Amino acid sequence: MDFVNDLLEKRNIPQLALVVLFLVYLILGLQIPDPIASVIDSTLGKVFVAISVLLLFAYTNPILSVLGVLVAYQLVKNSSENTGTSALDQFYPSEGKKWAPFSSSNEFPYTLEQEVVKKMASQKFNDNFVKPPYAPRLEDNYDAAPVV
Repeated sequence: MDFVNDLLEKRNIPQLALVVLFLVYLILGLQIPDPIASVIDSTLGKVFVAISVLLLFAYTNPILSVLGVLVAYQLVKNSSENTGTSALDQFYPSEGKKWAPFSSSNEFPYTLEQEVVKKMASQKFNDNFVKPPYAPRLEDNYDAAPVV
């Protein structure tokens, strides 16, 4: 209750006016004009809204800050609906959605070849610095220059 009493003091009249404006915006569900919605829906606009909310938390009453979070969420949501990016996010196929039908055709059973290669790969000679039991054998290179 200290927050409410602090908000009702004479020195906090601008904060009280902002609380009333935020409540009117949230209750009435006012629409945002198209030019403002396109600015808010951009990355820079969303960063500006987020910084504004953080500044509210830093310098104003906690009641105003919580209302600011709700207004910021509603503002970004309404602006994305107004510009149409929310519909794009919902209906435009992502890479996961595009490749989902193909994932079932790319699942193969564990084969005998994979099992044999796995058993052979477990005999690593280079990890233990043990000389392998085989030696490389080169064919005649007919005086060719080495490939570097």
